[in-house]
Amino acid sequence: MDFEAFAEAWEAAWNSHDLDRILAHYSENIVFRSHKAMRLVGAGELRGKAALRAYWARALEGQPDLSFVVVDVLHGHGMLVITYRNQRDVLAAETLRFGPDGLVIDASACHKP
Repeated sequence: MDFEAFAEAWEAAWNSHDLDRILAHYSENIVFRSHKAMRLVGAGELRGKAALRAYWARALEGQPDLSFVVVDVLHGHGMLVITYRNQRDVLAAETLRFGPDGLVIDASACHKP
C-alpha cells in the first residue's frame, strides 16, 4: 500500500466534506475511537460505518469551515499515523490500521488540547 497516496486521498476527502468520499476509506466493521465523539454522540468508541457516518455528519455540520493539512505520515506494519493540522491550526493525529482489502478497520483520533 502507498501510504503517502492514501494520506493525500484522505486529506482531499475530508477537505471535500463529502461524507461518502471520506467513508470510502473505512471498512463496514470499522472501530473508531475519539474523545471528541464522546462529546458529540455520547460514546468515545464507535463500531460500524453507520455509527461513524452519524458522528461525522454531526461534526461536519457543526464545522462548515473544517479543513485538514497533512503534516506527516508515519509508516507501520499494516498501519499508519497521519499527523495534521485543522483550520484552527490545532495539531492532531489519526492512527489507522488496515484490513487485507486495504480499508481501515481500526482508527483512533488524538487531538492536542
